[in-house]
Amino acid sequence: MAGGNAIRGTRVGAGPMGEAERGEAAPRRRVLFWCAQGHETHVAFASDAEVPDLWDCPRCGLPAGQDQSAPPPAPRTEPYKTHLAYVRERRSDADGDALLEEALAKLRARRGA
Repeated sequence: MAGGNAIRGTRVGAGPMGEAERGEAAPRRRVLFWCAQGHETHVAFASDAEVPDLWDCPRCGLPAGQDQSAPPPAPRTEPYKTHLAYVRERRSDADGDALLEEALAKLRARRGA
């Protein structure tokens, strides 16, 4: 069944839209950001908007700055620490031995040995 006046494959709002239907675009300015790996990112801001100092690079995720010759360094990531590593930072080996002996003494007293 082929309709004579039917427009197929379109939806409401599809089609050529001009500025008369959309309104005028706000004035914009383009700002360039560079990351430590040399990726260049173009970001459009409204002309009256405040431009941030850093922008996340969409390609690698590193922070990017506006100075191409001196991009911001990559953030230093700390390796994962276990609970035992944190305990060893707070206590010396002598403290650990004393705590172990105290816990063993309580355990032996409970068992009656």
